[in-house]
Amino acid sequence: MNKKIHTVLLVFLAAVILTACGEDTELTRFKKSIDDFCTRISEIDSSINQIDAQSDDATAQLLACLDDLDSTFQGFARLDFPEEFDYLENLAEESSEYMTEAVKNYHSAYGGDKYDEATAEYAKQNYSRAYKRIQIIISFLHGEEPTDADLSIEYQPK
Repeated sequence: MNKKIHTVLLVFLAAVILTACGEDTELTRFKKSIDDFCTRISEIDSSINQIDAQSDDATAQLLACLDDLDSTFQGFARLDFPEEFDYLENLAEESSEYMTEAVKNYHSAYGGDKYDEATAEYAKQNYSRAYKRIQIIISFLHGEEPTDADLSIEYQPK
């Protein structure tokens, strides 16, 4: 019995080692960066949702979270995408630009003496555009080809 367990464990260990040997480290690092980005976005989203809208510093908390979100998107845009995903780099840069514009306008909408609804709406539109591009990138990374009339991608599968 012990011999069978030992043999099974050795076969399992050999399989793990052999599959790891052929792993593309660039792709592995990229996947980890994507996972880290998504995790950080989720954490920021949770922080935003936990803000007590009635508190005196709710606006300051929200703007701080949005600044963190902008920084996270900028880091995502600086990622070096592996060759097979190079066509997505422009979308990552666009998502960061839209998020920066959104955050800048949220600061304008909430930072003055009175709330500016038009500026907040413009910020919201840019925020949505940023996330739309992230959704498209994630779809492509999962092997799906999303269709969106408002977005064009120069996709050249290899």
